[in-house]
Order: sequence, then structure tokens, then C-alpha cells
Amino acid sequence: MQKRELYSVEGDKLVRGRRSCPRCGSGVFLAEHADRYSCGKCGYTEIRKEPKQEKPKTEKSTSSGKKKQQK
Repeated sequence: MQKRELYSVEGDKLVRGRRSCPRCGSGVFLAEHADRYSCGKCGYTEIRKEPKQEKPKTEKSTSSGKKKQQK
């Protein structure tokens, strides 16, 4: 990833696209993983606190593998 991908321009302002590391300062960004944020420079890590998503329930088939036909 290139540095220019971490910023965007909105109107006359420069907007940072990612969170900054609280230890290293505003020039170092935290990497975004599926379950955490981490700094590659100092090793600072924050665990994401997001609710777990439930898997959708699937229809169970009969033991023979065929669905029963309704009359």
C-alpha cells in the first residue's frame, strides 16, 4: 500500500483514511486486521469490540438427502 492511498482530499481539506498510533504519533497509521488494529513500528495492538455475527440457519435435509414432497 502506498502512502497516497492513506489520504483523501475533501474540498480544501486533507483527510486521513486510517487511525493513527497513539504511541508513535500522527505520522504512523494502525493496520486494520479482521479482529484488531496494530502498529507495525512499535507493536501497539487494540482488539476490536464488535458483536459476533450469527450464521444464517440453513434448511436441514432428510437422511436420504432428498427433500420431502408436499401434497
